[in-house]
Amino acid sequence: MKKEFKYFSIFNHEKEEEYLRSQHQHGWEFVKVTGIGMYHFQECEPEDVIYQLDYNQDTNNKEEYIQMFVDCGWEYIQEYAQFSYFRKPVSDMVDDERIFSDETSRLEMLERVYKGRLLPVLVIFSACLLPQFFINLSNGRYFLGMMFGGVLAIYIVLFAYCAYHYYRKKNQR
Repeated sequence: MKKEFKYFSIFNHEKEEEYLRSQHQHGWEFVKVTGIGMYHFQECEPEDVIYQLDYNQDTNNKEEYIQMFVDCGWEYIQEYAQFSYFRKPVSDMVDDERIFSDETSRLEMLERVYKGRLLPVLVIFSACLLPQFFINLSNGRYFLGMMFGGVLAIYIVLFAYCAYHYYRKKNQR
């Protein structure tokens, strides 16, 4: 067994898939991801295996969702932060048999991530942090006000970064 820390943003799932594929090609089969970017691997025979991630918020039909991929030959590994991890050996694939066969379906997944995770969190953070920022500044607690403002600024930058990547991919079509 080995563990590696690696961070991938929400919109870097393709780099994450390539990372997992490369590990497998070097004899390390992906077992699970835990925490914030702690990848667990077990030693295996080197093999070219395609890893695919899908974002799925629908928890009501989870068994049917997984079965659909299993029926197509994909091995379900785990769900982490509403991302489902699948793999399939290249030797078992027919042509370019990927979960997302075109850019439109990839963009639809990114849009689900954007709307399902980023927008709600931005609204919650703004509703909580923005008032605290102004309340603390108006009461003379500048240090505390700046701390709230700093956290809000960091989140806004992260949100803008993700939005930039989403729109860049959208315009590449």
